[in-house]
Amino acid sequence: MELSNIFALLGGLALFLYGMTMMSNGLELAAGNKMKTILEKLITNRFLGVGVGALITALIQSSSATTVMTVGFVNAGLMKLENAVWVIMGANIGTTITGQLIALDITALAPVIAFIGVALIAFFKSKRLDAIGTIAAGLGILFMGMEMMSGAMVPLRSSPEFVSIVSNFENPLIGIAVGALFTAIIQSSSASVGILQALAMSGVITLPSAIYVLFGQNIGTCITAVLASIGTGRNAKRTTILHLSFNIIGTIIFVIISMLTPFAQWMQALTPTNIPAQIANVHTVFNVATTILLLPFGKQLVQLAYKILPEKEGHEDRMDVKFLDFSIFTNDYHIGTSAIANTQLFNETQNMLDVAIDNVRRSFELMISYKDEKYEKLQKSEEYINYLNKQIVDFTTNAISNEFPIEGSQTIGLFLKVSADLERIGDHAVNIAARAKLLHDENRRFSDTALDEIGIMSSLCTNILDELKIMNYDEFKDLVDKVDIIEENIDKTNYQFGINQLIRLKNKQCTTENSVVYTKTLTDFERIGDHGLNIAQSFYKIRKAVAAMKMVKPEMIEE
Repeated sequence: MELSNIFALLGGLALFLYGMTMMSNGLELAAGNKMKTILEKLITNRFLGVGVGALITALIQSSSATTVMTVGFVNAGLMKLENAVWVIMGANIGTTITGQLIALDITALAPVIAFIGVALIAFFKSKRLDAIGTIAAGLGILFMGMEMMSGAMVPLRSSPEFVSIVSNFENPLIGIAVGALFTAIIQSSSASVGILQALAMSGVITLPSAIYVLFGQNIGTCITAVLASIGTGRNAKRTTILHLSFNIIGTIIFVIISMLTPFAQWMQALTPTNIPAQIANVHTVFNVATTILLLPFGKQLVQLAYKILPEKEGHEDRMDVKFLDFSIFTNDYHIGTSAIANTQLFNETQNMLDVAIDNVRRSFELMISYKDEKYEKLQKSEEYINYLNKQIVDFTTNAISNEFPIEGSQTIGLFLKVSADLERIGDHAVNIAARAKLLHDENRRFSDTALDEIGIMSSLCTNILDELKIMNYDEFKDLVDKVDIIEENIDKTNYQFGINQLIRLKNKQCTTENSVVYTKTLTDFERIGDHGLNIAQSFYKIRKAVAAMKMVKPEMIEE
């Protein structure tokens, strides 16, 4: 093989991969947000799940994008693991469309298609036409790269060394290993299958030599999802296990079939003169047949994922976020990122609320009966609240500063406000606890009447915070009205208790020092109520914004 052929091969490969990237980006731009909406509304029906996964992957030309999106949705709690298995099966079917497209062999028209695409991008200012132009230009460039690659590889047919290497591919272990490794490197089964088809077009490889490589390519494509799951929750990691399990089980089944039956000859007989079509057909049959075989065993696959990666026993005593996944800002696939980011922020602020509620309760308990261990636990929880606030600030900054469009960006600032209010609630709980410590250290205490009044204020505040504990956006309905009533009661009660304290002070029933501590404690509880109302109002605005993104039904909003 001459140097000029090597340059032509590299150039063709560059054009092919760039064309595929362009086409995928154009399709994602044209249909990505709609596909995200479809996935969000996915129900438990297995056939619908497979259909949605196949449709999305066929439209965006990337099973990796669909799988990474699914990992993100599972990690955010937008999708159950039981639903994810069907989407992954469908994604494996959808990814075969690229190979079938390449098998059509429209090489002669490729320059014209590329020109039309570039013209649409250059001469029109419509976003829709820009997306269509990107798709067309990518498709044309893809086929031009295919032609360059196949032409450059023709001399390899007469190379004894290369023919010897290719003949080893008929060994199942070698073929699978080569296919998996190459696909893992370029992180696209569609691209690696296309390159295999280019080899076939040049006459370098035949179907019997390519068939095991094809099986390995299905395993290699899982590497993208594996990388996407790094740093995510255990359920997201189980999603990648499902993806790997599907392809490994399929490979085992088809290796057995290929060794015991003339499977390759059957596939050759369908299109005797078109080797690229033979490769595309094997790829399609592999994924469709594996899906049909495993469709009844979705629950068993999920159970297998749980056995491979079981739940952790106990809890790690360290600061960490529970729901925020910063990796969504670093992967190459951004479909659904808006929904994922907002859901993770919602879940993390609810986690932060849990800790704040515990500290408000602890602060009152310290007033009743002070213990150093409880005070230290409250301080540690306060550190965790501050940590979560910082992480939420960092997460929202990443979300806002990233270049990719986020439909739900208007809600990001609202979650930032929720986090700030929760952090202030934590500070007021610390203030109350510090006063309880002061009273204990100086061997002072409030009267039973004063403690009863503080207990009433504490109960009203925890009532507000408990109202803010919600499971999903549908529960935002009437939230502001409920919290506003309690907060108004807190203000009235605070005013009345202040008068009561002045009467006790006038009647010499308490000391001036205790009166100051008491008044400041009431003020802290009153401020907690104010921040609770702020949070309720922010949640209501979030619900309206989410409804605008069609994540909940707009008619459910009451003005």
